[in-house]
Amino acid sequence: MRASLVACEGGTIEDVSDQWWFCLKHMSVEPEKGCPNKDRLGPYDTRDAAAHALQTAAERNERWKEQDKDWDD
Repeated sequence: MRASLVACEGGTIEDVSDQWWFCLKHMSVEPEKGCPNKDRLGPYDTRDAAAHALQTAAERNERWKEQDKDWDD
């Protein structure tokens, strides 16, 4: 879990992380240093994957629901 600060174009500082989370409190993607993990989904390998965390969770829940139906039969 490596994280560092880098200067970006325009002279601002941005957190660069190898892992990303989706914050359920703020409904936004966060780097490693963010809200407590109890309020987040992740970690994800990319910022884009974290941005799709709710969709990914919904798809997994649907698959598990279908598997449970098969198990119950």
